[in-house]
Amino acid sequence: MSPEPSSAEPSDLAARAAHTHVIVVGGGIGGLVAARECAKVGMRVTVLEAEETLGGAIRRVDLDGVTIDAGAESYATRGGLVRALVDELDLADRIVLPKPGGAWLAGIPGVGAAPLPVGGILGIPANPFQPDVRRIIGWSGVWRAYLDRVRPPLTIGHQLSLGKLVASRMGAKVRDRLVAPVTTGVYSASPDDVDIDVAAPGLNAALTRVGSLSGAVQTLRDDAAEKAAETQAAAKTPGAAVEGLSGGMSTLVDALAADLVRLGAEVRTGVRVRTVRKTGARWSVEAEAEVAAEVEVRAEESGESAATDPLEPVVEELDADAVIIATPESAARKLLASAVPALATTEAASSPEIEIVTLVLDAPELAAAPRGTGVLTVPGSHTAKALTHSTAKWGWVRDAAGARQIVRVSFGAQGEPAATAGLDDAAAADLARREAAALLGVAIAPEAVIASHRGRFIQSQPASIIGSGGRRTAARAAVEAVPGVAAVGAWLAGTGLAQVIPDARDEADRLRRALLWDGES
Repeated sequence: MSPEPSSAEPSDLAARAAHTHVIVVGGGIGGLVAARECAKVGMRVTVLEAEETLGGAIRRVDLDGVTIDAGAESYATRGGLVRALVDELDLADRIVLPKPGGAWLAGIPGVGAAPLPVGGILGIPANPFQPDVRRIIGWSGVWRAYLDRVRPPLTIGHQLSLGKLVASRMGAKVRDRLVAPVTTGVYSASPDDVDIDVAAPGLNAALTRVGSLSGAVQTLRDDAAEKAAETQAAAKTPGAAVEGLSGGMSTLVDALAADLVRLGAEVRTGVRVRTVRKTGARWSVEAEAEVAAEVEVRAEESGESAATDPLEPVVEELDADAVIIATPESAARKLLASAVPALATTEAASSPEIEIVTLVLDAPELAAAPRGTGVLTVPGSHTAKALTHSTAKWGWVRDAAGARQIVRVSFGAQGEPAATAGLDDAAAADLARREAAALLGVAIAPEAVIASHRGRFIQSQPASIIGSGGRRTAARAAVEAVPGVAAVGAWLAGTGLAQVIPDARDEADRLRRALLWDGES
């Protein structure tokens, strides 16, 4: 007689997976990736998304017949994990690189606009005497920055704040005119609030080793160039800091959703989850969806009846072995308030609302890309924090747009509400047009705007913000202490697909191991 199969044998695990139901609340990229990881092992998976479309911060919009990204437009290549997912979903042939051209900096006191210097890290120059650096900070800024090279090594200490380190070593002009535009544009944060060890790993150590900040920047760049050369030689392909997908990043969302359906998962949109409760070893999810229902409505004046087709809410109770919360932080904390009470004792992060206004323009003068692929602004100099010239940056967008030009104007940052927040859509589009004209140095008349789109986003706190790591660790520990629940998304992983995707995979793996191997729920 053959021995009974152990709980670790594939047949037993497959049977256990088939009888395990996981509900994923939120259909952004984190939720879809986590759902796919569970569905891949045969679990029954239900995804509930409140909006009518999936994707979260990855959105598409059709403007004047051109379908383009309205949210995230690219992903960082570091770690290779996003590219690995793209390959798994057979999207490798869609990978595109941004066009060369570089970004510009606008709002420079006494200068106006100039190309963003090359050869630095987070705006910190390796050589302050470079002409493109000198143009922005002037000779007084150059000589102040040069003091970094001659300061005694004994004055060097480990500094947590990027802004404070830069100001103490190279002066306020380097911090305010070079570093602040980068951190505001990339992280929506002041350089003083950016944790240098997270944003630029190894920079503090290199500073101590070589004796100057500019020297440390050059050392890290040399090391990175050497590693990149080795990687490219092995792969026989060029490297890039970011990549995009022809047709837009929503093609990744579409592919994930299609793969989930192929794996037998149920993906539902327009379903808002009202509560998440744990009863013993089971989970109960109360969800509300609006469905069309014919009702009889009596006109007040005529007294006649008329058949209408309104939407009425339908509430249903779903039962599950486990739940994965993949919503923004405020919604996640609210949903988990009763099931994970310890979460309420952890500190919530500041998550500003930012807006991106996309404009389709009849502006032939922009075809020459007068300010490269985009513009960053010196904080306080312009209403907008950044602009992307999409038709100059992405070849597939230029081909789709034809003779038209497409720009994206960003508003809002940490501690600074978007200037468009109190405006209606028409006024927001007009403000974006005026800001685009100022940032690009080209007159853009109101009638040049063919179409526009306004997108609002909750900006999760980047992992590089000082104190962010401790807040995320505490929140994650509170969630993990309760069996059968996981939480994913930018508020826990840090912003950007390169952080959200691997984190979602890890959390889904932790949950499914507990469910299948340990028998917990």
